[in-house]
Amino acid sequence: MSIADESGGRSRQMRQKAQQLEQAAERANDPAERERLKEKARRLQEESKKTDQMGSGGIDPM
Repeated sequence: MSIADESGGRSRQMRQKAQQLEQAAERANDPAERERLKEKARRLQEESKKTDQMGSGGIDPM
C-alpha cells in the first residue's frame, strides 16, 4: 500500500467522522455542545484536506 493510499483512507475516515459530528451537532439540545461538535467537525475536515494534499504531493512536507 502506498503512502497516498494510506493518506486517502485516513482522510476518508476523518471526513466520515466529521459528518457524524455534524449530524450529532444537529441533534444536540445544548447550544454549547452543538458548537463544540461543529468546531470539532470543522477541524477534522481541515485536517482531512491537509492529509489529501500531502498524500497527493500537493504540499512539500519539508
